[in-house]
Amino acid sequence: MTEKADFLAACRDLLGEAYVLTNDADTAPFLTDWRDRFTGKALAVLRPATVEQVAGVLRACAQWQVPVVPQGGNTGLVLGSIPDDAGTAVVLSLARLNGIRALDPVNRTITVDAGCILQTIQEAASAAGCLFPLSLAAEGSCTIGGNLATNAGGTAVLRYGNTRELCLGLEVVTPQGEIWSGMRGLRKDNTGYDLRDLYIGAEGTLGVITGAVMKLYPQPKACITALAAMPTPAHALRLLSLMQDNCGASLTGFELMSQYCLQLVAEQFPQLPRPFAEAHGQYVLLELSSSQSEAHAVELLEASIGAALEDELIADAVVASSVAQSEGLWQLREHIPLAQAQAGKNIKHDISLPISCIADFISVTDAALATAFPGCQLVCFGHLGDGNLHYNVAPPLGMTDRDFLSNQDAINHIVHDQVHGFGGSISAEHGIGALKKADLARYKSPLELQLMRAVKQALDPQNIMNPGKIL
Repeated sequence: MTEKADFLAACRDLLGEAYVLTNDADTAPFLTDWRDRFTGKALAVLRPATVEQVAGVLRACAQWQVPVVPQGGNTGLVLGSIPDDAGTAVVLSLARLNGIRALDPVNRTITVDAGCILQTIQEAASAAGCLFPLSLAAEGSCTIGGNLATNAGGTAVLRYGNTRELCLGLEVVTPQGEIWSGMRGLRKDNTGYDLRDLYIGAEGTLGVITGAVMKLYPQPKACITALAAMPTPAHALRLLSLMQDNCGASLTGFELMSQYCLQLVAEQFPQLPRPFAEAHGQYVLLELSSSQSEAHAVELLEASIGAALEDELIADAVVASSVAQSEGLWQLREHIPLAQAQAGKNIKHDISLPISCIADFISVTDAALATAFPGCQLVCFGHLGDGNLHYNVAPPLGMTDRDFLSNQDAINHIVHDQVHGFGGSISAEHGIGALKKADLARYKSPLELQLMRAVKQALDPQNIMNPGKIL
């Protein structure tokens, strides 16, 4: 037997023949990224069902020095869970490791397998009278392990924080096949280095997350949604300050959308609502959650909207009067990525900035791109309340996707240079993966890169964990 055959035979003995996929038809769904931009190759796709099986796979990979690409729901945007085209790596799918292990309503925690679908966790929490607040467009297919590996954000970061802030404990299989159990549902634990924070956001380059203890919160008594229209991002920032001053922690969502974003949604999804008869430069979708009552939330929101109108921060606003209307307004925001995908290819940027700099960044960067690439269309939206913009660039009318994408490096440099100049980050919630690896080296300091490489070398000296990602 060759070494390759020996390795695959060991995997079949461990997992069973049906869960070691090698033919093209079976492996294809695991090898192409969500945006259909790249298709890799794999020696096999391995589908363990238990933590012990994951550990066994990692021991075999260490023995035969086979690279491992961990994968959850494969909804990432930076090629972090897709193998390269060498065909020497295995994809380690956590999809079968998908159970809810425990739910403690008193400690307000839920303990889950890494392959558990985010929406499943939300629904289990709701059934127990609790809230799991992580929410993002891919919640019906993304997994909590992938959310943790990328430190995902979503629409509720303003109030509840990123996935890192929602996690109390982890279970991780090391590259050597050992199981570290840090599944303590503690909110205070100062006993040395915080290993949990080391693995969160590491994109599977240091080990495989197999389980997690996540925080739960009380369900709000009411959630009220409104859509406000205004001329510029600067007006939106002033509205954010007003809402935070008036509403405090009750403000749980604050999403910025440009006019072009809603125009794109209207073109691709004409069945969705059009709240305003006239077009405005910018829109903010905001949500208030009240622990008291719906009447309290409505009173607070209407008073704040009234103050914003009086101060001329906004030109118009609609407040949802029913759950259906609220869902309709949120669908406008959630359909922006889908509308982009249907309209054609675009160059995505997931960036974060000091909130106070966002209006200036948009103004300066819009102008720089218009000069360098006349006619390009800017799809700017995002989580304004936590400083995260999805600043995407679409081709000018009449230009083919292929011709436009040939400018990707130049466009990335313009956008990321401005981000760096404003003291921001080139990745807010999507991660680095393979797509942004060169950009990371361009903007991180030599010392930061040196320290990151030292951590990688210490934990994964064979470099078998997701090689070619981040570093």
